[in-house]
Formats: sequence, C-alpha cells, structure tokens
Amino acid sequence: MTIKRVLTIAGSDSGGGAGIQADLKTITALGGFGMSVITALTAQNTLGVHGIYEVPTDFIEKQFDAVATDIGADAAKTGMLSSSEIMVTVAEKVEQYGIEKLVVDPVMVAKGGAMLIRQDAKQTLIDKLLPLAFVITPNIPEAEELTGMKIVTVEDMKEAAGVINRMGAKNVFVKGGHMSGDALDILYDGGNFHEFTSERVDTKNTHGTGCTTSAAIATGLAQGMDVYEAVKRAKEYITEAIKHSLRIGKGHGPTNHMAYLFRNGGMPESGFKE
Repeated sequence: MTIKRVLTIAGSDSGGGAGIQADLKTITALGGFGMSVITALTAQNTLGVHGIYEVPTDFIEKQFDAVATDIGADAAKTGMLSSSEIMVTVAEKVEQYGIEKLVVDPVMVAKGGAMLIRQDAKQTLIDKLLPLAFVITPNIPEAEELTGMKIVTVEDMKEAAGVINRMGAKNVFVKGGHMSGDALDILYDGGNFHEFTSERVDTKNTHGTGCTTSAAIATGLAQGMDVYEAVKRAKEYITEAIKHSLRIGKGHGPTNHMAYLFRNGGMPESGFKE
C-alpha cells in the first residue's frame, strides 16, 4: 500500500485551528501523509494573532531540502508567506524540486483582522508564486487584493477568477464565504467555470477554513484526482468540518477536522492506493 505525500509550507498556529496544524490534521483525515516547512511562528488563539516570528530563509531552505531529498512530495500547498524574501525562497525551492501540483492559498489577513503579509509582498506573490500555482484558492477579500476589483456578485467572482488565471495560475478557486446566501464557490480551469454550492452554516467557529480547504485540495491532487474532483471533495470536507465546528476558546473557534472521517465511518476513499 502506498500513501501519498503532501507538503504544507505555511505558518504555525499555536491555537491549533489554522496554519500548519490545520493542514496536517486535514491531510491525515483524508488519508495522506503530511510533512511541513514552517515559514513563521505565530502566538495565536481564537481571539487573534498576538505575535509573529518569521523563520529565517536559510532555515526554510533546510527544512525544504530535508523533506524533498529524502521523502519527496506528490503535491504541496503554501499558506502564510509573510515577506517577499520568504516567497522568493519558497518559489525557488518549488522550482528546484519540480513540484507541479502546487496549491497556493494567498493568506493575507487572519480571521481576527491581523495582517499576515507585508504590503510589499503582494506583488512578489503575483510575480513569483502565481505562475507556479496549479490551483490558487483566494477568498473574496484576497481576490479583490489580487485583482484590484470590487467583488459583489457571482459574475464578479467569475471575472476575478479569469483575471487571476491570466496572471498565471492554471486553476482558480474563488471562495464565496464572505457573500450572503448559500456558500457558493467558483472554480475556473482556464476554459470552464464550475460552481460548488452548500448550505451556509450559521456559526462563528470558522477559524482555519482557508488553510483546511487548500490542504484538502492538495491531498486530492496528490492522490491522483483531477482538479474538479479534488475541489469537490475539499468542498464536502470543509462543509462537514464547519457543520460540526468546535466551541473552543472565547473567539472564532476551529472547524472539526475529523468530522468528514467520522461521517464516512473510517478512512476515506482514495486515502491509499495499491
């Protein structure tokens, strides 16, 4: 039996609901083997981010080299990359090791409002990471930052997805969680638009949804799914995680990364392959 290897390149969340911690839980729940390159340490809980310590780029390189030269990766995802220097370092390593199935989560602002990226790093993200992205997963505020557009309608979401695709990302998954009504997301594969809709869950406990979704997509891609299948399962996974979110802490609690696993009565399909 062969387990697929998924690398998360992101920041650590000491509160356990987002970042590296959320990614590794997600990858494991979906039957993958998770590995990490930690780009930043955060002092964080459900109330917000109380401090950020960026990992020096030479140590980011050492983590990447250690994993890639020994274990390898069938897919990878990026999360919090807070500076231009870190983005350039990560982009160089992705290219060096030929990681084609890269999911870019353009993390910019934490749930509590704290900025997780320096202002000068946005252009570096566009120049260096977007062209390497097999899938990019912006929410509406992030899509607005990347395109300079105001996104109010589903048609706006589609237009923004097209703009980001032309910037270099092969597939664009714009998440509509910030809109009203049903939770509608848009996938643009460069030729066609696909809509994914689920009932909106009335809960404040949505900490880490973006990290979780991108990790789920990366796991699906590693397991041989095409982009539509990987996004579809990720949508199902995050919907279950939100439905059964956890009332932990005094602020925005985390989603339940085990809910999908329990719903399926054990190890999900596609977790292992002959």
